[in-house]
Amino acid sequence: MWKRACDKAVKCIEEAKEFHRQRWDKSHMEPDFKEGDQVLVSTLNFNHLKGPNKMRDSFLGPFTIIKLIRKNAVEVKLTE
Repeated sequence: MWKRACDKAVKCIEEAKEFHRQRWDKSHMEPDFKEGDQVLVSTLNFNHLKGPNKMRDSFLGPFTIIKLIRKNAVEVKLTE
């Protein structure tokens, strides 16, 4: 009985994984950043900005991409 319960649990987990993988694959789009593209920079982790969080801008920019580091990481040229 214990073995059947474990087997059923494993089967349910595998089915759930497959279901979520299919949903992800259906709606996910890989970013296609290129050097020279204009992007906005999130201020979510900018702790040095003054003022209350809810009054800050969510994004800064646009900034120009000067180097691709990884799929979701780029180096941008900050304006002065």
